[in-house]
Amino acid sequence: MEKLTNTGAVPPVIRKNRQLKYTGTILKIYEDTVIANGHEARWDYIHHDGAAAVVAVADDGKLLMVRQYRNALDRETLEIPAGKLDEPGEPTMECAARELEEETGYRCENLEYLMSMNTTVAFCDEHIDIYLARNLIPSRQRLDEDEVIQVEAWELEDLMELIFTGKITDAKTSAAILAYARKCGR
Repeated sequence: MEKLTNTGAVPPVIRKNRQLKYTGTILKIYEDTVIANGHEARWDYIHHDGAAAVVAVADDGKLLMVRQYRNALDRETLEIPAGKLDEPGEPTMECAARELEEETGYRCENLEYLMSMNTTVAFCDEHIDIYLARNLIPSRQRLDEDEVIQVEAWELEDLMELIFTGKITDAKTSAAILAYARKCGR
């Protein structure tokens, strides 16, 4: 394998201005004016307060997944349980525990850190911490009034097949399942 070397420092990008264009329920959209390569440009920037997600492993080894409608894709998706922070700075482990119970009807007394990710680095700062939940304790779903979620138990191998055939396209779900598979030696 050929080693690539950096032939020089990357020229700095300088932000001259950031203007708020829209405030929504889960994000803020800005227009940034930047100087890149000596040229002024306008870049879109989306701020998201952050989120947490959970790979929930049932006693039989199956992963609990949630099937829900996603408006941006205009279809249902199969995902790991996840949700946004209730407020900026909320500990992500607390958010993950809350979302696990709200969406699946199970709770866990000892979440284990699995990984962190930024979902779309080209234009959005959303950061998601992903946790692993085992030894699940039955509770009850506590869905938001606008949530319609079906909980499904899946074999890891079947989920990996859905990822590699393009049927699961959600980035956090794909990354989390692959990280779990690697961690568990499968």
